[in-house]
Amino acid sequence: MSLVDDVVNRVPQPFRDIALRNTELIKFAIVGGTTFVIDSGIFYTLKLSVLNEKPVTAKIISGVIAVIASYILNREWSFKNRGGRERHHEALLFFLVSGVGVVLAFIPLWISSYVFDFRQPDVSLTTENIADFISAYVIGNILQMIFRFWSMRRFVFPEENIHGAQAGSTDFDPTPEEIAEEELGHS
Repeated sequence: MSLVDDVVNRVPQPFRDIALRNTELIKFAIVGGTTFVIDSGIFYTLKLSVLNEKPVTAKIISGVIAVIASYILNREWSFKNRGGRERHHEALLFFLVSGVGVVLAFIPLWISSYVFDFRQPDVSLTTENIADFISAYVIGNILQMIFRFWSMRRFVFPEENIHGAQAGSTDFDPTPEEIAEEELGHS
């Protein structure tokens, strides 16, 4: 049983049933928080140093690195009992969906930077950084998160390919008894 499953099992009713139905979403959100830290750390490191004049380029680079981390974490944790496709096909779909997500994340930043011109010297450095954060990390990440979660469940790790757990099950980490039962059924 994973840490998330253990925490969810301690949640009082009726919230436990809601949490159990949304275990993948909870794990996806934790992965998202982790990759948010990776993305924002790299973005601001690049933006405040070597790519000072190119915030969209900095965002694309940080987004791509965060997507690679996201694939590994989602494949091995959030959606570990889904899929069933060959890894190269699954990875290709993941990166295509995530590429669309990266574009969705930087469109608000591009609008903020080049349509509304929230760039120095037109605005202060503080205003520029607040506008960049809100456009890229609030608006952009919300758009990206909604699209990616829907796409991951629908196309990359579809339910009809669930393995290791039965479709519709709320326990995403099978117990040793469930594994033994499944093995007996297939022998």
